[in-house]
Amino acid sequence: MNRKFILVLCSVVLMSFALIQNNKITVWMIGDSTMANKQAKAFPETGWGMPFSTFFNKKVVVDNRAMNGRSTLSFITEKRWQEVFDNLKEGDYVLIEFGHNDEKINKPGVGTTISEYKANLSRFVQEARSKKAIPVLLTPIMRRSFENGVFKDSHLGYPDAMRRVADSLHVPLIDMHKKTEQLLVSLGEEKSIKLFNHVPPGTENYPEGKKDDTHLSPEGARQIAELAAEGLKEQKIGLAKYLRK
Repeated sequence: MNRKFILVLCSVVLMSFALIQNNKITVWMIGDSTMANKQAKAFPETGWGMPFSTFFNKKVVVDNRAMNGRSTLSFITEKRWQEVFDNLKEGDYVLIEFGHNDEKINKPGVGTTISEYKANLSRFVQEARSKKAIPVLLTPIMRRSFENGVFKDSHLGYPDAMRRVADSLHVPLIDMHKKTEQLLVSLGEEKSIKLFNHVPPGTENYPEGKKDDTHLSPEGARQIAELAAEGLKEQKIGLAKYLRK
């Protein structure tokens, strides 16, 4: 086998590998801590994007860019959206879930008014479409918020604002806000604790314990990810066909 033939063979193999990679669909996830990948030092806190990434067959690559503490505003100003935009290709999906931190209107550089929130969401949608990628909006998941056994919505007008953006721009929307409310109400105040990062004192990473009704436990992340997958099917989003059976 001469050297020229070996070089040609290697080139063919590399080109075939590149073609396989290019044929994959990337699912970009942008959002806040409820979706984000977590470092080991945060365990058992788990973002729902972590189990969600395992739900797809080999045709799909999930790139979870969600980050703790981010809003639509800070995700843009920190150039995190620019990094995603620069790498988008035709046929990719962009799953967009913000709201928890946009609500912090008294936190400069993070909080947004409803109008700013809608404008930022619209930017994500329109710029994704300019690359022939497919944006999907997901309303923010509920916090575990009960008062005298009665569930309370703490998200103000942000979920409704996202719904209006979805309607006006004809964007697929998975209403995680409503789905997680139904889940929490069905479980009730006590049983819903298991979905969140509640750990007793002496727990590794949380020596003083933790009672966190915003961030998820591994079980909570799995159940929320299942709701998102269910939403893909309900909305007849093309990505659903790549879910593992």
